[in-house]
Amino acid sequence: MCTFAVYTLLFALSSYYSSAVATPETAKPPTQAVPSIADLYELLPSDLGDEPPTVVVALLVRNKAHILPLFLTYFERLNYPKEQIALWIRSDHNNDASTELLQLWLNNTANLYHSVDFEHDDSVQRHQNESTPNDWPAERFHYLINLKETALIYAKKIWADYIFFLDADVLLTHADTLTHLTSLRLPIVAPMLLSEGLYSNFWCGMTPDYYYQRTDEYREIYNVNKEGVFPVPMVHSAVLIRVNYQGMRYLTFSRERLLEQQQNEVEWAEHEGFTPCRPYDGPVDDIIVFATSANCSRIPMFISNKLPFGYLMQPLEINDGLEQDVQQLINIRANIVHDHDEVAPVNTYFEKYITYPNKTKLTLDHIYMINLERRPERRAKMEKLFLELGLDVEYFPAVDGKNLTTELLEDMGIKFLPGYEDPYSHRQMTMGEIGCFLSHYRIWEKIVEREQNEVLILEDDVRFQPYFKDSAIRVLSQIRSVVEYDLVYFGRKRLKEEKEPWVQNAENLVHAGYSYWTLGYVISLQGARKLLAAKPLEKLLPVDEFLPLMFNRHPNKTWSSHFPQRDLLAFSAAPLILFPTHYTGESGYISDTEDSELTSNVNSDVNVHLKSDRELEFPNVQPEQDAPTKQAEDEMYVDLVKDSEGGTFNQDLHFSKTHEEF
Repeated sequence: MCTFAVYTLLFALSSYYSSAVATPETAKPPTQAVPSIADLYELLPSDLGDEPPTVVVALLVRNKAHILPLFLTYFERLNYPKEQIALWIRSDHNNDASTELLQLWLNNTANLYHSVDFEHDDSVQRHQNESTPNDWPAERFHYLINLKETALIYAKKIWADYIFFLDADVLLTHADTLTHLTSLRLPIVAPMLLSEGLYSNFWCGMTPDYYYQRTDEYREIYNVNKEGVFPVPMVHSAVLIRVNYQGMRYLTFSRERLLEQQQNEVEWAEHEGFTPCRPYDGPVDDIIVFATSANCSRIPMFISNKLPFGYLMQPLEINDGLEQDVQQLINIRANIVHDHDEVAPVNTYFEKYITYPNKTKLTLDHIYMINLERRPERRAKMEKLFLELGLDVEYFPAVDGKNLTTELLEDMGIKFLPGYEDPYSHRQMTMGEIGCFLSHYRIWEKIVEREQNEVLILEDDVRFQPYFKDSAIRVLSQIRSVVEYDLVYFGRKRLKEEKEPWVQNAENLVHAGYSYWTLGYVISLQGARKLLAAKPLEKLLPVDEFLPLMFNRHPNKTWSSHFPQRDLLAFSAAPLILFPTHYTGESGYISDTEDSELTSNVNSDVNVHLKSDRELEFPNVQPEQDAPTKQAEDEMYVDLVKDSEGGTFNQDLHFSKTHEEF
């Protein structure tokens, strides 16, 4: 079959050649049409095509032992032919097990890849004039720049199609990352990566002095308000460069080489009729020099957000210790569980290097997590989060509304609040809402029975903010020292646009207003007794309506009149440290309360807002007193938060989302 196809192709080519060289006197009218290139390609076997492009992966490693097992695990899982990947790895100046881990990994995988060029040197652990491992003196930049220039030369030398500069603190969780990037065939492109905040591996603006410039487009791309591949002035941390692109010769990480190129460019620019870039007068910085070399050579750089590619760690400050990087990794691992249900299991030979935080109850007496037995996937996900975050939590089986009947409710002595209807759908309670209330009610009973002074109650569909543990401990420490309390929301939805005054002498607490959601709150023993004393089962309404009634911030005065003792002392963390995993209408959203059977056949409008609807949230209203001091850092809007040891860390107000949620 293949032989026949080859002979047919040769015959077609020889016929075409003979007709092309024939003289006018001897030429004869063609007996058949000259085949087009498309016709010739149709003769090729349909099941055979081009090999994927060859890629050099340039990996520079220093003091990354805490993330390397997971980094290498995700890298190995990339859905790209390993025989088309050449590894160029340099590791030096380590004071941890980075080199040992790299060697261990290569011992098990090197034969899978096209080739491996690995050099390491840990004889010296600091560069000249380097005060800490996070310090970047000029000597360290020059060393790094020389390594990257060497990697570029290596990629050209082995005739690679691409070189992929990849930082060791990047987790490429999407297996098709490299396949997608190479398919774009762009000179310079990067996958958009998420962090614990709004930091990413691209800029949308650059100032005249070569530094970051905030833009609205950055948020649109980062939040995937628009999806695609976009030209940007800067990419870093995970950058694919097309080696056989002619403009490659103008790309450099070296400031000296850039200045030489710019000097040579002047005459050419004048001949072409455009104004050249001014001679580079910026810092000795590999990523800024590289971006300038591309921009001045009119070689566009691109960022793609078409897939949820993965995550990256934020750069450390000069005096940050290893524990800060480890905490970032904890945050990112938790986000991976939020977004992808689990962190990829590492290879067995890496397992002994994986550690988890010690489990804690956040200085509380107990933590309960409510979960329906028919939702085991939610329980499993939450237990993975508890492992990643280091939380000691007791599973509490929820009361399932599907198992409730009118007869059973009557036997339990449950009566509904006269005149109650849902404020948005104008319906009576659903069986799911009754089950939800009873679940919380039974925990309040258990708190009183066990005499637990402070308890955190969690539902099974929450998303933890980065630095959740330290934030929770800090909020609890503040409220214990300044005010008596019954309830503290860790997560909620404000429903009334009103001022919520800050708690005096507390940086992260406000007096709670009318709020929905019971996804996470701390309740005291005294608070549980107050809620039970109100006898809510005799005048039942949803639990997130009941709580605002009890702290006297509910707008419905008729409902409030049924609960004369409304003295619950309620507060809220500010900013919030828990959020729902999904909002109404988003992919993956499931409600076991709102979508369950009604207690009576009351018609309802299918277009009404649901309690989990994001649109019902009000913007954060400025409290009556001045807000705590805030600082902005790049595209991250952060609060300066003190941890339980008295140190400081940056707590970002945003959280990463899955691609589907966007």
